[in-house]
Amino acid sequence: MSQFDSAFVQRILDSAPEGIVICDARAGDFPVVYMNAAFEKLTGYAAGELMGSNLRVLQGADRDQDGRRRISDALARGEECRVLLRNYRKSGELVWSEMYLQPMRDDAGAVTHYVGFFRDASSRLKSAERSTEGLPAWLREDRVTGLSSRAWCDELLEREWLIARREERPLTLVLFDIDAMGLYNDTFGKSAGDACLKRIGRTIAGAFRRGSDVVARWDGGIIAVLAAHRDGVSVGAVVEHTQATVRKVAEMRVHHPRSPNQKYVTVTAGLATVFPQREEQSPARLVERAANALAEAKRELRGGLNQAPD
Repeated sequence: MSQFDSAFVQRILDSAPEGIVICDARAGDFPVVYMNAAFEKLTGYAAGELMGSNLRVLQGADRDQDGRRRISDALARGEECRVLLRNYRKSGELVWSEMYLQPMRDDAGAVTHYVGFFRDASSRLKSAERSTEGLPAWLREDRVTGLSSRAWCDELLEREWLIARREERPLTLVLFDIDAMGLYNDTFGKSAGDACLKRIGRTIAGAFRRGSDVVARWDGGIIAVLAAHRDGVSVGAVVEHTQATVRKVAEMRVHHPRSPNQKYVTVTAGLATVFPQREEQSPARLVERAANALAEAKRELRGGLNQAPD
């Protein structure tokens, strides 16, 4: 890219058909330092009105959104994420926005900026609302891995929850996190990181091939498996299968010189099972317990499985 000067790159950004925003990760509150014309058109705000501000202004008082929580998690980990947000134009009009957030790092590996790519998803979602098929096809698949998307997994979780409650079955959620994925990207580059993520995702999907299993890219380097326990599959069987999958990834011996566990790519898993028929449980509680189990396992800096207590 050295043959292109900064003015040429600036013109590319300015003329891009999708909204692009750059925020400074080194300053407090991630202020906007650049936005292109497409983003101005999407939001109704002129660049000068948002420059130096945090983009939360676009959600107004509509703060209780899963997408906002996922963005916060990605910022805390210095990772990318893709979310669907309810944003509001300057006029107050609702606009559903698909946002892809990408961290930019300096030579030392520190995140200096975040680039946000925005697309107006309102018309496609309205079409989906008029149909009986739920989430539109373009939002069901993760573009990098080819697995189910987080949004589609969330929708299937809600559906499976109702069925499991009626049939008095448990639901299990497993979160596989590729260890030190950020360091892998820093070492080999984003394209190689995406290829690694896709390979590990395929391995996990190949291990969970029952028709009722849902395998999805959750966030960043996390792959989720939702096990519905149909056909008499026990919780213990899913636990054993998860442990075998963790070992299988390690046995692939994908080179990772900066891995804290080995010199190969490993995954750490967090697993939680709940019984939807119990009044105190909810889909959000299942997600929370699986995430907590994963976080506890990650704190121990090991590739393995941590199971939340029933």
